[in-house]
Amino acid sequence: MKWIALLLCVPAWAQVPYDRIVNAAREPGNWLTYSGNYQGHRFSPLAEITPANVAGLHVKWAYQMETRSEVSPLVVDGVMYVSGPNTAAALDVRTGRELWTWKRPIPKDYKNIGFGRVNRGPAILDGRIFVATLDCYLVALDAKSGLERWSAQVADYKPGYSMTLAPLAIRGKVLVGVSGGETGIRGFVDAYDAGTGSRAWRFYTVPGPGEPGNESWPGESWKTGGGSTWVTGSYDPETNLVYWGIGNPGPDWNPDSRRGDNLYTCSLVALDGDSGKMKWHFQFTPNDSHDWDSTHVPVLFEADVRGTRRKLVAVANRNAFYYVLDRSSGEFLAGRAYSKQTWAKGLDDRGRPIVIPGTEPSEAGTLVWPNLNGATVWFSPSYSPREGLLYVAVREIASIYYKRKADYKPGTFFAGGGEAQPPGGVESGAIRALEADTGQMRWEFKLHSAPWAGVLSTAGGLVFSGSDEGNFFALDAKTGKPLWDFQTGGSIAANPISFNIDGQQCIAIAAGRVLYVFSR
Repeated sequence: MKWIALLLCVPAWAQVPYDRIVNAAREPGNWLTYSGNYQGHRFSPLAEITPANVAGLHVKWAYQMETRSEVSPLVVDGVMYVSGPNTAAALDVRTGRELWTWKRPIPKDYKNIGFGRVNRGPAILDGRIFVATLDCYLVALDAKSGLERWSAQVADYKPGYSMTLAPLAIRGKVLVGVSGGETGIRGFVDAYDAGTGSRAWRFYTVPGPGEPGNESWPGESWKTGGGSTWVTGSYDPETNLVYWGIGNPGPDWNPDSRRGDNLYTCSLVALDGDSGKMKWHFQFTPNDSHDWDSTHVPVLFEADVRGTRRKLVAVANRNAFYYVLDRSSGEFLAGRAYSKQTWAKGLDDRGRPIVIPGTEPSEAGTLVWPNLNGATVWFSPSYSPREGLLYVAVREIASIYYKRKADYKPGTFFAGGGEAQPPGGVESGAIRALEADTGQMRWEFKLHSAPWAGVLSTAGGLVFSGSDEGNFFALDAKTGKPLWDFQTGGSIAANPISFNIDGQQCIAIAAGRVLYVFSR
């Protein structure tokens, strides 16, 4: 372990009890958890920046990261917390000056298979910052000094386990999920005691013998079933339910050894926050053979459904369909395609896909929309309660899917095939505004390439996102009209946030190796 405390005079606050995160909307000047609130909205209640004045945005300060960054920072009482691969830092939110830094060496024999060496952000609870490391440790740091308070080994990295996500801190616990779905791991969601680092519970995403759902895995295929959990979930404090998206089954493109639904891969699960026990699940892509993880941030909201007010959860899925479920029961309520897809005729009354025969990967290759990275991937959507719209960055790309023999060897690529872009194939993208309760598209802003950046909406009536070419831009939340853009000089594969500095609204985004903060 390595830490460098460059400044130990961070104000004595550094306290974010659970109730502060529950009531995050009451302090819009801060950004207290990965999605801005527990409900996965990535919406800022700040309204100083508007369509009328957004053209005045300029760079307030910039911070150089060691590597390409996908971080979504936290902002608490004048301090910004950022993380990278096995690193973390606290910054003065007014200037970007480092207050402390922390670093953990990456083992020389560590391998990342199927994902980059990235980290998507920290979590905070009480007086501690929590960071998930590539070599599969959850680390608690003192928020004021950066000193390490405890570390817990989540899994052994050598068989392929890793962690790239931002943890989710709830009452007394910190939750994490694992990457490694292309190495034949058995995925899980873990909860750790925030004070001690002891493991409170574990939910395996691939059930073992005697557990409900194991019958969907023939033979011993469950042992290498995948089901990684590499994107942060959402949480409902009223019901104490955690909502977490589950990744693809393994091997990715050859389903011959695992014929069946392969629960609970490509699903959304609702877990009890105290015990980790599953209350319900909904599977989006049974027996997935296209690597369409369902690891997205679930969006929780309320709306009228056929004349009745319902508590809902929505997912714009990698498989190109948009889903609305009852978040108390998992009942399917609405769904439709929101991006081009050629693998299903649609969804039945239960939300199960009506698969078109002949769309599985093959030795000769099978052309299917979307590609393996899907209609959207890990980056966050945004829900605006002001507009009733869900904004999502959409990818429009086809792939030729190939099927190959899959032999399992721990710590190696276990995929059973691959994909390639068709000759002459083109890619494009868009920011699309969907009616949250139906998925009906309200507007779109077209992009020249498929995006990797998430979306932020604000009470000022704006939507912020970025492009692979490095443009960070603002759109009118009602119409999608472009209003402002800034060329960052680096590709954007991160999620924007908004916060307040001395009464002035700011926007932050990571682009390439630089974290930019903008203000008027």
